[in-house]
Amino acid sequence: MNKKQIINQLDTIALYLEIKGENPFKVAAYHRAGLALENDPRSMAGMSDLSKIKGIGKSTAQVIEELMAQGESSVLLALEKDIPHSLLDLLRLPGLGGKKIGKMYRELGVVDRDTLKDACEQGKVSQLAGFGKKTEEHLLQSLNEQLHRPKELPIPYMLDLAEKVERVLRSIETVSRFAHAGSLRRAKEKMKDLDFVIETADPEAVSRQLIEKLPIHEVVGQGDAKMTVQLDDPNQVSIDFRFATQEIYASMLLHFTGSKDHNVLLRRLAKERNEKISEYGIEREDGSVQTFKSEEDIYRYFGMSFIPPQAREGKSELDLAKKGPLNLIKLSDIKGDLHMHSTWSDGSHTISEMAEAMRSRGYLYACLTDHSQSLRVANGLSSERLLEQNEKVKKINEHYDDFTLFSGIEMDILPDGSLDYPNEVLSRLDFVIASIHSSFSQDKKQIMKRLENACRNPYVRLIAHPTGRMLGKRHGYAVDVSRLIELAKETGTALELNASRFRLDLSSEWLSKVQEAGVKIAINTDSHSLKMMEDMKLGVETAIRAGIEPQNVINTWPTDRLMDFFKNKKAF
Repeated sequence: MNKKQIINQLDTIALYLEIKGENPFKVAAYHRAGLALENDPRSMAGMSDLSKIKGIGKSTAQVIEELMAQGESSVLLALEKDIPHSLLDLLRLPGLGGKKIGKMYRELGVVDRDTLKDACEQGKVSQLAGFGKKTEEHLLQSLNEQLHRPKELPIPYMLDLAEKVERVLRSIETVSRFAHAGSLRRAKEKMKDLDFVIETADPEAVSRQLIEKLPIHEVVGQGDAKMTVQLDDPNQVSIDFRFATQEIYASMLLHFTGSKDHNVLLRRLAKERNEKISEYGIEREDGSVQTFKSEEDIYRYFGMSFIPPQAREGKSELDLAKKGPLNLIKLSDIKGDLHMHSTWSDGSHTISEMAEAMRSRGYLYACLTDHSQSLRVANGLSSERLLEQNEKVKKINEHYDDFTLFSGIEMDILPDGSLDYPNEVLSRLDFVIASIHSSFSQDKKQIMKRLENACRNPYVRLIAHPTGRMLGKRHGYAVDVSRLIELAKETGTALELNASRFRLDLSSEWLSKVQEAGVKIAINTDSHSLKMMEDMKLGVETAIRAGIEPQNVINTWPTDRLMDFFKNKKAF
């Protein structure tokens, strides 16, 4: 387990103890231990005697050691047996923490949303000390709102489900190859369901193993060509599995990727040639059916270059593809990641571990951008710690001749519009990111004042996650994105496409306008762990949806050109 996972386990133990009604000092001990780990810049492997770290006692040290050795905690396992796991789901309701949930559990027998709803409707919750009538009304309102499942679900939720399905598909021997299709393959931010195309000679065996290995609520339909299931998850997501032979796999993948409008354009094109295109191939005028080895071959058949799935929206993509290769960014164009965090702030891994992981991905460079001093919840760096870190980065670079680790910071733009460090400190860094992490409720005028001050600072090179949105969780703050793009153009400041699956900020719609304005873009993962680095792929897919060309993305540039931008943003 990495540090972040261990901290999460300690917090979960504290939560269960709080629900159980244990001594507050015992609950606090686990929170303190987690905070002590978070504030320690070392990796877990570098901590030899845990009990000597301030904030970690003998018993919590034993739990941490067990988590490191076994990947699980006997304390947590015992608590999970004793307390219904469904109680944790109640934490999603506003105003509920472990203490209140525990009180309702112990005194009213509340174990899930249904029993909580019953208790509220019977007026029992308002009778508990510390609750009251208004709390009960708010809880009931939230429960009723969440009873109605959303028509579309955000991509981070669907990606997590898709990855679980992919692990199962990889374990089935009779699956030759597979790919997700539909909205997810086109990297849409929201979608209704999931689609998979599977090449197999034995659909029945694949169906049987999917039913055995996946948490399925209901099998809606099953046949030789298709199986539809509803997953046993909170939203009962529907999945269509399409089964294909080797000959029709490419045609089926193209057809079920869509979009609907893109498929209409292809059908129209085929009709002009007296042909028909379907999931089985292309039916010629003489009745014969042409099949293909790849999607590239299908587009080539029509005299077009390949159109990436994310660009298949039924707009002008066919006309552009007839003229030659589309000049759209590819994952292989990315030469580095300019936004990542280490254990010096709220990351899960040391600076060296993050740098080596970036290098192992084939990147030429990466930039360390821990949080700044005002973001105390993320263990932000004081000026002294930042300059100390800067020296550490220099020493790490002595070990590389094929990779450069730049020193940087993700600096908070404070509520009054000032920045978290003086220019004297910023001048000693390679790369400065500015971002908003507080006072989201401010009006548009104040938000824009903050962003303008950051853009006009001579050392700020990038505005990170410019709208502050979290997909499926919050809309962000009141930003005038059009005005921000104007400011970025005027000052030479780049804008970020934060590739985190939870953000995708800026959206593809705004990104296209950024490019049209001639403003530069950085696609970054904002990685707090090694796994988060994988979201670069999703960031690039989002950029493809926006029609972004590689030369407009600063982290596709060679190292020397990027360093020139670091020195003088207005030159670009």
